[in-house]
Amino acid sequence: MESGAVFAGLHPTPISQPHLLGPARSAIKLLSPPSLPLQVKQSRFASFVNQNNSIGKSLRVASPTSNVALEQADIDWDNLGFGFMPTDYMYTMKCSQEETFSKGELQRFGNIELSPSSGILNYGQGLFEGLKAYRKHDGNILLFRPEENAMRLRVGAERMCMPAPTVEQFVEAVKATVLANERWIPPPGKGSLYIRPLLMGSGAVLGLAPAPEYTFLIYVSPVGNYFKEGLAPINLIVETEMHRATPGGTGGVKTIGNYAAVLRAQCAAKAKGFSDVLYLDSIHKKYLEEVSSCNVFVVKDNVILTPAIKGTILPGITRKSIIDVALSLGFKAEERLVTVDDLLDADEVFCTGTAVVISPVGSITYLGKRVTYGGDGVGRVSQLLYTTLTSLQMGLTEDKMGWTVQLK
Repeated sequence: MESGAVFAGLHPTPISQPHLLGPARSAIKLLSPPSLPLQVKQSRFASFVNQNNSIGKSLRVASPTSNVALEQADIDWDNLGFGFMPTDYMYTMKCSQEETFSKGELQRFGNIELSPSSGILNYGQGLFEGLKAYRKHDGNILLFRPEENAMRLRVGAERMCMPAPTVEQFVEAVKATVLANERWIPPPGKGSLYIRPLLMGSGAVLGLAPAPEYTFLIYVSPVGNYFKEGLAPINLIVETEMHRATPGGTGGVKTIGNYAAVLRAQCAAKAKGFSDVLYLDSIHKKYLEEVSSCNVFVVKDNVILTPAIKGTILPGITRKSIIDVALSLGFKAEERLVTVDDLLDADEVFCTGTAVVISPVGSITYLGKRVTYGGDGVGRVSQLLYTTLTSLQMGLTEDKMGWTVQLK
């Protein structure tokens, strides 16, 4: 348990009333609408207090303690796909333009209210992040590099003219949300709890301008494999006409509009039987950029190549981690311009991302020509990197990198 934790009882209240966890003076309210009854039974709750004086006041977050037996969610864990599943709680925090975030709360999960004139709905002023929590065999819970997501969100917020939570606020909010939804974390080896932080312009604005109010929100969902193939080769098609990003745009930050823009090409590719789309640069149309929601790597002999970050490619946290893991295993890793010729001449190709972790590529189709990799199996390098990284993420091996955060 985190240092500084104190215990407080959960006092039953009528379902129409807010649940106050811990001392009422500083507790966060847990809102329980009739449509979603409280599922935690005979629980004690721990309050995690953020002592960072720069926030202006302590942030008290209520969540189940490690020695409490929670009722496990009634899910077929063996057939868990990558889809949204409502859970118990979400986290919200608001602030006005030119101000800083200071007070957040856990609420029962449910729909949110937005003005039709909100900045997010009218002008796409929004960002999101994605990270995961894993359950270990000893019952502990691990996060993987949450501070990296926090820093990336702050970079994106600056680009999109939005205030953002501090790194500490972000990480503590993630911890609170995960622990409040602990019963939804899959058993070891069955999947993970996907964590989706959102930062949006929630205030009403008619003329094109930054919104006057912003909302930071976190929800979670248990997930299995992103691609239905699991850790099995996927088939990609190289898109030569439509582009994911352009120089000077927002391709290098995780803004929501980047993803809507790839849907047309992705849907067309899937209708033809492909798993996803690989995009090229918009100027020369010969350098690799990204798959729709993943970074791409090319393996040739003992060298692992990936396109350099230059403003049009998202700086993926799994991408960054794979480079470090590859170097630690004795591979040579290069971040540079990677051409279509490099791709077609590769020994192996794989994608990386929070959702997919590592997904080996079985074939690439480019201008009607199909090139295959590794027969029908997973390539040696892809398998080695996948096993090494996921073992670290799940707490199966010692974390010599210092990347995991243990919650219990």
